[in-house]
Amino acid sequence: MQPVTNSFLSVVVPLYNEEDNVTLLTHKIHEALVGYNYEIVYVDDFSTDQTKKVVKDLNDQKVALIELKKNYGQSLALAAGIDYANGDYIITMDGDLQNDPSDIPNMLSFAITEEYDLVTGIRQKRKDSLVKKIPSKIANFLVRRVTKLDIKDNGCALKVFTKEIAKGLNLYGEMHRFITLLAHLEGAQIKQVPVKHHARHAGVSKYGLERVFKVVADMMLLLFIRKYFQRPIHLFGIFGVLLIILGVFIESYLLIVKFGFGQDIGTRPLLMFGMMFILGGIQLFTIGIVMELLIRTYYESQSKRPYRIKKISIGDQKVS
Repeated sequence: MQPVTNSFLSVVVPLYNEEDNVTLLTHKIHEALVGYNYEIVYVDDFSTDQTKKVVKDLNDQKVALIELKKNYGQSLALAAGIDYANGDYIITMDGDLQNDPSDIPNMLSFAITEEYDLVTGIRQKRKDSLVKKIPSKIANFLVRRVTKLDIKDNGCALKVFTKEIAKGLNLYGEMHRFITLLAHLEGAQIKQVPVKHHARHAGVSKYGLERVFKVVADMMLLLFIRKYFQRPIHLFGIFGVLLIILGVFIESYLLIVKFGFGQDIGTRPLLMFGMMFILGGIQLFTIGIVMELLIRTYYESQSKRPYRIKKISIGDQKVS
């Protein structure tokens, strides 16, 4: 099959304890990208097995290995790989051989001929256990309902990005689950295509039912950040002002009762509630101001990356 582009490609794959998969995965990527100009960027997320050694023993000049200094999780491993990648198109996938590299050329053709910024896979006939499928379905449903973005399979790691969109993503924490949503919020034009899915070749899955709770927590954080990150005073300030107004209204009412009707208000719980609302409102408003200052500091120091690289090697040669 003729290559659909002469552009340089980067295949970014986070690895954690995938010593039994990485050799076959490398072979399959090479098979799928015959005729293409590409690099494979493996990011070892501080594996405790022989993953790093297996990659180095490949002695493959198309393979770059990034070794992280500790286990940062999949999001920051992806971020490190994307930051390093030199490709005009950046392809992400998992290292467990459940994604099929043979789907990459078809996805690339959509990205190039139809000018999509992101082409993401929809896994067909998933070979996962119910322990993985059920949380995934719940998570996809929640994301669609809350964000109104109709992505059928947010958990599919096989994606093709343009360089501009991929490098503009700010991945941290566990945000790799919402990478499609992040791209959408950056203005990406997105295409969904069916892709193959295989049973795990070797190793143990790192996912369980607790993933649902992590997804809900991360989604709430993401929505807060995307809506109020650049203007936290609009959230905390508004609630603060409303509480202050409510407190002042209560205290004004009590003053009228005290001086207009001569009633004792010293023992009324409403007096304490009014004071609490005023003080709470002042605190929220103050938090909004402090967060505004922190955001300014954040933007001024964005050049600092949230991960640390131990070393980078290509083939068997250390490059940094």
